[in-house]
Amino acid sequence: MPRIHVCPLSRVDEVARRVGAASLVTLINPDFDVRRPSCIDASRHLRLSLADIDAPAEEHVAPGEDHVRDLVAFARAWGRREPMLIHCYAGVSRSTAAALIVAAALCPTRDERELARDLREASPTATPNSLLIRHADAVLARRGRLVAAAASIGRGADCCEGEPFALEVA
Repeated sequence: MPRIHVCPLSRVDEVARRVGAASLVTLINPDFDVRRPSCIDASRHLRLSLADIDAPAEEHVAPGEDHVRDLVAFARAWGRREPMLIHCYAGVSRSTAAALIVAAALCPTRDERELARDLREASPTATPNSLLIRHADAVLARRGRLVAAAASIGRGADCCEGEPFALEVA
């Protein structure tokens, strides 16, 4: 069964190699330099340059619908033969939102609350970025259900950095 793995930036190389990831999604501030692990081909790496903010803020790139559309297109092109790795700086907010969005995009008939519960079970620290989730709800025509599902799991446990985890994609 295909898996989405999520981790913080500090663990990308290790997790990519350990799980055999062939696709990588990076969600990071625009001015942050991130090196792609050598085991990931450049054509299978999507970098989304955006800040971890829940509302537009001066001098920051807020998550937008275009970011979500690019993520969904990348996910739908993923062959699902090898794992996908998603990371942000801490592995808590942007990356967990992206994992939930990818799962929702690839499993359009799955209940959003079930997807969110799977996320919470996999990661006690997951706190999906609410602006990314709001945009994904619109892009995926989930009619508020994805927003409500993400809100239903609440804020994750406080941490400096999330532990790597995986979600199954049915």
